[in-house]
Amino acid sequence: MGEIVSFPSNGHEASGYFTGAGNKGSGVIVIQEWWGLNDNIKAIADQFAAEGFVALAPDLYHGQVASAPDDAKRLAMNLEMSQAAKDMSGAVNYLKAQTPTDALGVVGFCLGGGLALTLAAQRPDVIKAAAPFYGLPRQLEELDWAAMTAKIQGHYGELDQGIKAENVRAFEARLKGLGKDVEMNIYEGANHAFYNNTSKNHHPEIAKLAWDKTVHFLKETLA
Repeated sequence: MGEIVSFPSNGHEASGYFTGAGNKGSGVIVIQEWWGLNDNIKAIADQFAAEGFVALAPDLYHGQVASAPDDAKRLAMNLEMSQAAKDMSGAVNYLKAQTPTDALGVVGFCLGGGLALTLAAQRPDVIKAAAPFYGLPRQLEELDWAAMTAKIQGHYGELDQGIKAENVRAFEARLKGLGKDVEMNIYEGANHAFYNNTSKNHHPEIAKLAWDKTVHFLKETLA
């Protein structure tokens, strides 16, 4: 089990769930769904710790957690992307100091999937692997994708009507056009939130497949 830690965030203080202290593996930033830093995200961070990684899930809502979709939507819409960027960057700096290498990975789900890609674009100095689950960046045109150095392995559901497969493929083509190493997996029969075992869309078989791919990708890329 992990603990809540605090770290600087551009003159302010942010916090997150830190787990895997003492592990010899690489560091992984785990970014929340639109619900916030809830028990599910903490459990996913612990899963990474069990695989030998050191993991940190920043609390981008600063203590707020939603249990109803309307509340989650409100929190997500009210999230200031500039502050989220500062908090994620602070989390990167904190985690980098806790791990043996300078290369970190980032994994995010739903809202966090888009933010994982955002962080990869914003911190090319440290983020070398990004695995977004069913999310794309909000500010697509504002980010410097050409400067991104991370390899990308994405995981998306064919049936997802929010993050549509054609938009995922268009983004993949855009990154490949810039010479980036990117592989977007779109799983037949999977919907949004297929990895979340508290969701009605949870798909255990596809979730396991995506998890195994992600762990292998991170270990191989960050080695």
